[in-house]
Amino acid sequence: MLNNELVFEAIADANRRELLAILAQNSPKTATQLVQHFTITRQGILKHLGVLEEAGLVQVQPRGREKRYSLKPEPLDDVRDWISAIGLKWEERLQRLKTLVESDEIL
Repeated sequence: MLNNELVFEAIADANRRELLAILAQNSPKTATQLVQHFTITRQGILKHLGVLEEAGLVQVQPRGREKRYSLKPEPLDDVRDWISAIGLKWEERLQRLKTLVESDEIL
């Protein structure tokens, strides 16, 4: 699977998006610290963190017996660029429609 596909798959889940938001505000965090924000188990959090790590969205820093997770926002740049490109194409279509509607050709 391409990395972009992994990123889209990772951010498709609401829990993973929330994990990214928490890590964006304050990282690094351990899974134990992160689980306090959720109604799922620590094992569930670890599973989500594994998906985020595989997509390159989090970095893991081992410290003794703990692992600390930090946000790596760079893979989100491709997502932002893709969304912007789609938005631009949509705006262009709307502008062409507006021009057509306002022209005398439609009547």
